[in-house]
Parts: sequence; C-alpha cells; structure tokens
Amino acid sequence: PRIAKSIVEFFAEPKNRELVDELRAAGLTLKGKKKERGTKLAGKTFVLTGTLANYSRDEAKKMIEDAGGKVAGSVSKKTDYVVAGSDAGSKLDKAKELGVAVIDEQEMEKLVR
Repeated sequence: PRIAKSIVEFFAEPKNRELVDELRAAGLTLKGKKKERGTKLAGKTFVLTGTLANYSRDEAKKMIEDAGGKVAGSVSKKTDYVVAGSDAGSKLDKAKELGVAVIDEQEMEKLVR
C-alpha cells in the first residue's frame, strides 16, 4: 500500500508526468517483467499425437513449456508422457511398446496447472 501511494503521489505532480513524457519522446520504453516459466514439469518430456479437442498443437506445446516441460516430435525411452488425442497413430503405438505413460488432454491440463 505504501509503494502504491508513492506512485500515485509521483504521478499526481504535473512535472513528473512531463518528465515521463519527455523520456518516452527520447526513446525510452518501459517494459514489464518477463513472465517466468514454471518449473513444475522441469525435466519432463511430452509428445503430442492425434487431434486435441480443446487446443491446437501450438497451444498445448506452449502450456507444457510454460510449466517447464519440453515437447518432442517423436517417442523414445526418454519420453515421460504421450498426450493422445483422437485419431492418434504410430506415436501412440510406440508409446505403448516402450511403456511410456499415455495421458489424455484433461490429464495434461491437470499436470500443467
């Protein structure tokens, strides 16, 4: 609360607003903090296969990566999870053959939260 009050008081002064405008005009850009990636799934590798009902592959990949996981293009012994949508093909067969955990979209959502 004290910091917020100080910020409000700072911008209440016309000379301070003018200073910020001059800095912007001179090329200064004010950026927010970068969103840090989560670490919940750090070290976990996922493979996406089939058609997901609620997400595009890019959206699912971003969700996994934002939680700290990695998305690979093919199944191997190093794969931790295969996210299987409808019409999953050879990647699903390979996962079963290697004993890799196969999860659906809802289970993926729980993991990334």
